[in-house]
Amino acid sequence: MTQVHVFTSAAFNYIPKVRMLFNSLREHHPEWRLHLALADELRDNIDLSSEPFDEVIPLSELNIPHWKAWAFCHTIVELATAIKPFTLSRLLALPDTAKVIYLDPDTVAFSRLDDIVAALDESNVVLTPHQITPESSLAAVMDNEICSLKHGVYNLGFAAVAATDTGKAFANWWGERIYHFCRADIPNGLFTDQKWIDLVPALFEGVAIMRTPRHNVAPWNLTTREITIDDNGTYLVNGEPLGFYHFTGFDSGAHRVMAAKNGGTNSAVSKLVNWYDDETKKLAEDPLAKEVWAYGQYSDGTPISKGARAVYRERIDLQRAFPEPFDATGYKAWWETQGKVEYPQFHDKKQEAAALLEFSRVLTPGFRGGMETVDWSRLGGLLKQSIMNPRTGGEMAKKGWEVLRNQGLRGLKNKLLG
Repeated sequence: MTQVHVFTSAAFNYIPKVRMLFNSLREHHPEWRLHLALADELRDNIDLSSEPFDEVIPLSELNIPHWKAWAFCHTIVELATAIKPFTLSRLLALPDTAKVIYLDPDTVAFSRLDDIVAALDESNVVLTPHQITPESSLAAVMDNEICSLKHGVYNLGFAAVAATDTGKAFANWWGERIYHFCRADIPNGLFTDQKWIDLVPALFEGVAIMRTPRHNVAPWNLTTREITIDDNGTYLVNGEPLGFYHFTGFDSGAHRVMAAKNGGTNSAVSKLVNWYDDETKKLAEDPLAKEVWAYGQYSDGTPISKGARAVYRERIDLQRAFPEPFDATGYKAWWETQGKVEYPQFHDKKQEAAALLEFSRVLTPGFRGGMETVDWSRLGGLLKQSIMNPRTGGEMAKKGWEVLRNQGLRGLKNKLLG
């Protein structure tokens, strides 16, 4: 019997919200199999058997090369998104899989999602755009459409993939990109796992864009969708039953602000936001919500700074020297001695944020497990062209000087060897 498998991705502290999502799916689709991709480590003292998911897949079981050192290179949000394509590939490979659906842990289903399943009968991949209707005011264009240009056209709080050859090829392609480039780095065209998906309709056949207003409703599209409540208390979007709502950015307060701004005086929006607020306040008292992220500190309990993660991600020599970077006697000792000499700005809280921006200005392949990835044939071809065609050589020399002047030796090395 073929199955629809659904998964979400989160660390331990988000499991209460995962429970809320999966309880809503159990209500509307009891036939689906539900999986949690855990961007964390299992705890012997915590029993998850009563949670509303069928399987927990920890990071360590996703067959990611050098997974622990790779995890060190990511913040908690980056890691929770980075493991998505690897979980997708794993689920697509199951012998009973027909279709796989991903939903963010801060989404909730309000009705059956049969139209998504049906879309996969004719497609390999199903995506939902942030916007399906053009904005009508400059303020909304700036808030929503330009935001999509920066963060990605399609919201990756949802994706659905069929277990076809193309669906599996997409998952593998996505994972190969995310292994090196799952970063929140908008100046370099990256936004964790999401921005990559802008390329998918161009690179893969059978990509369906769901333009129904009832799915992936969120503050960024409330300006063009009308939420109402019928006499039975059912939420409707432009007259259709609300499929799933995305409560993104709720913990920071950003969701409520943008929902108020884009939803205006809509009382149904206010009721929905207040309901989620009340429910998540209860969830915040759950002991799981207070669990410390396993990859947030060294083995001695010292928190890992963003600067330490970024430098390790970029330095192949450090990856080779410290293949177990969480070990406090290894990389941490280097970071607190030699690292202070080489990167003093990362050890100053007032300078760290600006230093991170400057440090990431030059895009590199990031984590490589200590293995240099030099395309020698490409480099040799450039040198051969320079020798055979002096004008080409002159232009390359000019370009090299511009890179050296603007990005330094690190940037020039990256252009030549990356």
